[in-house]
Amino acid sequence: MECWGRMLRAFLSGPGRRGGTWGSAYSSWRPRRPVPGLLNATELVSHWTAIFEKEGIPEAQESSEYIVAHVLGAKTFQSLRPVLWTQPLTPWQLQYIQELSSCRLQRMPVQYILGEWDFQGLSLKMAPPVFIPRPETEELVEWVLEEVAQRPHAVGAQGGPLILEVGCGSGAISLSLLSQLPQSRVIAVDKGEASICLTRENAQRLRLQDRIWIVPLDVTLEGSWAHLLSWGPMDLVVSNPPYVFHQDMEQLAPEILSYEDPAALDGGEKGMDIITHILALAPRLLKDSGSIFLEVDPRHPELVDGWLQSRPDLSLHLVAVRKDFCGRERKP
Repeated sequence: MECWGRMLRAFLSGPGRRGGTWGSAYSSWRPRRPVPGLLNATELVSHWTAIFEKEGIPEAQESSEYIVAHVLGAKTFQSLRPVLWTQPLTPWQLQYIQELSSCRLQRMPVQYILGEWDFQGLSLKMAPPVFIPRPETEELVEWVLEEVAQRPHAVGAQGGPLILEVGCGSGAISLSLLSQLPQSRVIAVDKGEASICLTRENAQRLRLQDRIWIVPLDVTLEGSWAHLLSWGPMDLVVSNPPYVFHQDMEQLAPEILSYEDPAALDGGEKGMDIITHILALAPRLLKDSGSIFLEVDPRHPELVDGWLQSRPDLSLHLVAVRKDFCGRERKP
């Protein structure tokens, strides 16, 4: 379908996006001495899985497998060399697994415990309180890549596309797009100092720092957009903004509430506070053929469409909505 003017595409996130698959009870577990006789990786996974399950820790086996694999130098338990499954561990390795497992029992997310996580094939550093990218957001990246592939003459006519990401967090979206679009350039903005620092560090780790400008910026402040004009009109605006309805915040899991920045989650009364700022900002920065991609709650397309109809001056049109791979709408 051929579309004219600036376009908005919304992406509906499934239940893993903000609420996660994590449970909701805090652990009463207290540190204990390592159980004697547990000498290999397979036994340790079984041991910690049992403890996690007893204490009500969600994804018990996955958590224990990730922790044991990390200590043994692998990303997943399945990727370990088979000889390591039954090879005796050193006292240092046993102690390290004990320490990391203790963090999991305090409901710290595995991504923070390991200090890194994969997104779109990239290994990114993770650190609290910066928002942890979810698998659903990888689909948002794939949708952007499809757009660039299908509209090469409209997107980035002068070389690769110029992309603005609002709320870059760990840099997952920006760096994924840079890695898969070799001619692209990205301006990544965030109001959080921790996010700015982490995105910069991840860009350097991946050697993508020469094609990304990382800018401390709060899009809710009047006139903040003026700082971006010098880069010229953008081809795309992409964002996974805070979109949780404020009344739903208390229902989020302990892993989220206790460790992740609430400002990266809470979208206000109807989850639209940051979304409307992005929509109001984008036409000032986008090319006439530009597009906006947002990850939103399933309740938002109707709200966004109504809001846009009340703002015809923006010349924005909602042209497409997709659900995530779960195939169902997010229910808080």
